[in-house]
Order: sequence, then C-alpha cells, then structure tokens
Amino acid sequence: MFSKFFQKNTAQQQPAPPQQQSPPQPQTPRPAEDNVSKGVLTPKDINPRIALHYGIPSTSSILAFDHIQSLLAIGTLDGRIKVIGGDNIEGLLVSPKQVPFKYLEFLQNQGFLVSVSNENEIQVWDLEQRRIASSLQWESNITTFSVIFGSSYMYVGDEYGMVYVLKYDAEEVKLVPMPYHVPADVAADASGMSSPKNRSVVGVLPQPSSQGNKVLIAYEDGLIILWDVSEDKAVLVKGNKHLELKCKITADSHKDMGHEFSDDISDYEPLEKEIAALCWASTDGSVLAVGYVDGDILLWNLSSTTSANDKHAAKSSNDVVKLQLSTVDRRLPVIVLHWSVHRSHNECRGHLFVYGGDAIGSEEVLTILSLDWSFGIESLKCTGRIDLTLNGSFADMVHLPSGGVMGTSGTLVLTNPGQLHFYNDAGLSSSMSLQEKKNYVSSIQYPMVIPTIEPQLTLAKLGLVFRDGKFSEALSEIISARKLQATHCPRSTNWPLTGGVPSQPHDAEKYWVERLYIAGYQDGTVRIWDATYPTFALVYVLGPEVKGINVADANASVSALEFCSHTLSLAIGNERGMVRLYKLVRNADEMSLKFVTETEKEVYTLDQGDGPQCTAVFSFLSSPVYTLQFSNFGTRLAVGFHCARVAMLDTSTSSVLFLTDSLSGSSSPVNSLAVKLFSDSSDLVNNPEDTESKSMEDHAWSEVFAMTKDAHIVVIDGNAGGILCSQSVKSEKKLVSPSMYIIGK
Repeated sequence: MFSKFFQKNTAQQQPAPPQQQSPPQPQTPRPAEDNVSKGVLTPKDINPRIALHYGIPSTSSILAFDHIQSLLAIGTLDGRIKVIGGDNIEGLLVSPKQVPFKYLEFLQNQGFLVSVSNENEIQVWDLEQRRIASSLQWESNITTFSVIFGSSYMYVGDEYGMVYVLKYDAEEVKLVPMPYHVPADVAADASGMSSPKNRSVVGVLPQPSSQGNKVLIAYEDGLIILWDVSEDKAVLVKGNKHLELKCKITADSHKDMGHEFSDDISDYEPLEKEIAALCWASTDGSVLAVGYVDGDILLWNLSSTTSANDKHAAKSSNDVVKLQLSTVDRRLPVIVLHWSVHRSHNECRGHLFVYGGDAIGSEEVLTILSLDWSFGIESLKCTGRIDLTLNGSFADMVHLPSGGVMGTSGTLVLTNPGQLHFYNDAGLSSSMSLQEKKNYVSSIQYPMVIPTIEPQLTLAKLGLVFRDGKFSEALSEIISARKLQATHCPRSTNWPLTGGVPSQPHDAEKYWVERLYIAGYQDGTVRIWDATYPTFALVYVLGPEVKGINVADANASVSALEFCSHTLSLAIGNERGMVRLYKLVRNADEMSLKFVTETEKEVYTLDQGDGPQCTAVFSFLSSPVYTLQFSNFGTRLAVGFHCARVAMLDTSTSSVLFLTDSLSGSSSPVNSLAVKLFSDSSDLVNNPEDTESKSMEDHAWSEVFAMTKDAHIVVIDGNAGGILCSQSVKSEKKLVSPSMYIIGK
C-alpha cells in the first residue's frame, strides 16, 4: 500500500536529492602478528572497542521505545546509543561522529533503529549486528522526523517547508529516497499567502486511524494541515484563520481550575503563534494537542472534514479549546507534549504530559494534566494536575504501555546527568485522585548497578574465577543462592525492563561464576559483583571496618585491589597503608583474624557472620598502598607503597617476610609490581594443590619486579628482599609510567 502511494511524484518540481553515503565496509586488517614481527604495530592492529556498557550515560539526551519488542534506546550528546530491553538485552552503539542526536525512532519490531544527528545525517542501525546499516547525509536542515508505525517508511521535514519520504530497504540494506514529497507551496496555497518564507516544518504526525493515508503537517508559524497522501491534497487546514475561541481552561497550580466561556467577538484572536510542540491526544487521531512558544496549549478537534479549498467555511467555536498552566502573561514555551490514554475508561480521557507552559521563573517540573472530553471537545474538563519535581534538568520522556515485559504501564523520564526514572501509571492516577494542588509522586530510579559518584569510585578490578579451581563450585553455589533470594524479595513496583539490571540465572543448579567485578570506594568500602553475564549482580558489600575489633584508619579511601583466582582471596589496600585480606569462600571452622603491626601480631577469634571472611589486617607502614600483587598461588602478596618501598607478605602465616628501603632516590611511588616464580620442579609451578603446606625453601627462588612512577625498574629477591639489579628508562622528557607487565613465561 505505501509503495503505491510513495512511488508517484506530487509536483513538477523535483525535490533536491540527498547525498547517499555507502554503508561502512569493514576493512580486512593485516594480521597483527605479522606487523609485530616487522616492528610496525598500528592502532588498527590493536583495535580496542567497547563491547558492553553499564548504566545510563551521563550525556544522555533523547529516548526511543519499541513497544512490541520492549526495547529502550537512549541517545547521547557524543554520538552513542545505549539499548536495553527485556531478556537481559544490553548493548552500546557508537557513531563514527561524536555529535548529538536530535531525533531517534525505532522501526517497530524490525530490529532497526533510525537516528538523525545535529549534522543532519540519517543513520539506520542494525541492532543484531550493532552497526550502521545505511546512512544519508541530508542537504538541508531537518526540522522534524517521523516513522510510519509498523512500516519501514519515514517522513522528513526541513527548514524550507518541504516534506520528503524515505524507505529503508532491508534486503538492499540501504535508505531509499522516494519520489513522493509534499512541496512547500502547499502551505502557501492552504494559508492564502503567496510566499512561504520562514515556514519550516516543525511536526509530521501520521494519523493513527487512517492506515497511513493521512499525515498531519505542522508549520512553524502555526499552520496545521491534514494531508491525504492517496489524493495528494489537504483535507483540513487549521491555524491560518482568526481563531474563534469560546472556551479557555486554566489549570494553574496556585489557583483553582476554571473554565471560561465568552460570546464576545473581542475574545476571538488571530492565531499568529509559533508552534513549539505537538502530539496526538487521542488514539484515532481526532484530537491534536499543540504547544506554542507563548505558553498556550490548544486542543484541536480534527474530526471535521471542512475542505481546505472552502475559503468561506464558517468558523466553528466547537473545534478548539485553549489550555493554560498559568494565568500570568509571561510564560515558558511548551516544548514537550505527550499523551497517555485511560484505556480502562474510554478514548476521551487521559493524561497530557507537559514540559513548559508555566510562569517564567517557576520551578522546573513535568506537569501531568488529567483531561476528559467525553461530551465533546467544547466540554473538555481538567480534572487534576500533578507537578513532578525533576532530579536534574529535563531531557526527554517516553510512555510504556501495559503490554511491556513486566506488564506495567508507566512513563520513563530522562533528566541530566544520565538519570532515568520510572513513574507507574497506577501511582499517578492515585495521586491525581487526591485533588491536591501540589502532589509529589514517588518514582523508581534506574538501578545503578555500579555506583561511581555516591559513593565515589576510586578503582576497580575484573577477577577471573577458574572453573576447575578448588573453591569455584562453592562460590558458585553461594552466589547463586544469594541471587535467588534477592529475586524473591517483595517489591511494590518493579523496574519495567530487565536489560541492564540483575536477573535470576536461567538454571541455578548448573550456574557457574566465571568473573567477578570488584570496586573500591572513597569511603573505604568494597563492592563485589557477579560479572559472568553482561548484567552485573551485586553479591557482597565489604565495609571498611571489621566487626569486633577497633582498627584506626580503616575507613580511608581504597587505593589498591588484588584478587587471586586460585584461592579466591581478595587483598584491599588503602591510603593509610593498611592491607586487609579476605577469603570469599570461608572455612566454617576457622574464626581467627590476625592483626599485624610494626611491632606485634594479635590474634582475634570472631564470628564474622555470612559472607567473605577477613583473615588478616596488616598495618605496619603509614604510607598509601599503591599496588598489590599475589604470587605463589596466593600464598605471597607483594605490596608497593607511595614512599617507594616494597613489602612481601606471607598470607598463609600472616607475617611480613621483608620490607625494602626506598627504591627511588626521588621517593617516586611504586605503581606496578610483577612476581616471577622459578623452580626446579615444573610440577610445583603448574600445580597449586597443597601449595600452602610448602615452605619457602621448597621453591628455588622468586623475583619481584617493581617499577616506580618515574620509570625506575628494580628487581628484588623474592625470598630475602635484597636488590638484585635496577635500571631507569632513559629519556630526554620526564616520564610517567603507569604500568608494567611480564610478557611470556
């Protein structure tokens, strides 16, 4: 049907063809191994790229929602698109250009997302392949964009009053400009003006009940046209004549709501208003809500079929109602309008979401009006108002129907920086029924799986859990049980989408933990997540203090983390020189904790409850811990300090084996450590079993490689702590070396 409409041309004047860009073709890179052997390693050989992203980007600015597949897309100011949805869907799309998006829409239930950048580039994203399938660089400034629901066709309106049609051809994998277009002189003919100057298109809305036959076109200067695509003509024109207004409704939050009627012709006003926002306010496309720059909202009844060519058609006072959020003269522009219908009642009742329209200088809120025109638009009533106080400045919003994954209808509101809140429809209706002038509605914030600001994240580490390890099965059982318990905790309202948030494993009995994400914070706490799946699940929060003993400086900022994959041990260093050792899989018979200082070792017998067990606390040097490194299958721990000293700890006996003097004449911090283990017995090196029972003499030797921040490398005897050799990296420039690794065996 659409193909028949849009293949024909509507005017002698051909629209300016956009410049098509070919879809990006992946280049076959040269093997990185060949380049390394030639000494010409390039950035393309490494090709670092983002595979997954967690949380809502701080630069988020626009939302789109696929109502059928329950997918939410979040566009950012720097060219990224975060996609989350049901069934743990989580992905990040990255545009080649770091520019904002001004329009973002799904091709519903087709697996494609269309974005329009501030540079007027139209991109079609293949969600399965996570890449741009096709793109078009538009020649003029795109001022409005809309996808015809359930199709692959889309309307593009520009600054010159033109409306074009595009189609995404999935088989050909390209955007195709169609011959059909609505020329700018249509607006001039409909308005009776000879020149369409300064008449850009600000809205293109396909009429829901017309099966794609009709589209509403709104122009910046207030002209509204209902265009019949099949007949190539305007069937309805609004806003170009004097407005005969007999009903005005005031929904002022500081006054009682009221209706005003007038038979005085002086109340008729010329509609010379600039349109700022519009939306359908009915499911059949019979009522249109339009927001203006002066703060007014007009609700138009479009069920009338008065011809656009009938210049002498009688004015109707029953086809438009003015709605004002404030009675003051100077009001904010109405820049966002969204409609949500009350399906439990009838099509003539619903909520109108409004951003703007209130008095200049008023508090920034998102206003929700409960409207009812069961007896006609001229009898419209505003039965309630709620002002949602926003957490940050407003960015965008989308409405989620009740057919979503969680079966809960509501509204997602995006605010800056990167905050996403869900408001349940039932909660909004309940608050509206209180009939209070100022209501406050609770919301659910997008679960921040990994907090980075409150508390302040200082560092993080990804730890691997060997599936055939000694404690792997026990850890998997513990974490699986904790996640299962959290799933059954009762909640009044659930987050409506499961993508990006923790969910229960599909088969808890066969669940294996493969990765842990460990993060340290400024308040001294450490959080541990199960990172086996793309959606992280918080399993442990370790406080800075150990229950039962008083340790000074325990709540200092975490400055170093280290995880042993063999023993599932965790080492935590802080800015006051303290090192804490934990076992994630505790021994039920072991309840002792060793507290080691510069002069003594104290032993405490403590019941630390469920969760990881703190086995030792070391506090013998008041210098920030910069780096930690396990060795010898977790029985040794090397510690690098800010004061350029290195210590070796025996974790099996909770003792300090040695502490070096300063390794750098400038006392540059030790920011990287590596331990190399040498042995005459290969079986010992490759088998961690019974390692804890071996004494240090059973090993031939070990060497500790320490690097300071100023690129000074020192090799230390891992048994006695003596300096074996040292060398500085020579350079004319001052060097700052962040890290060091030993490559190969």
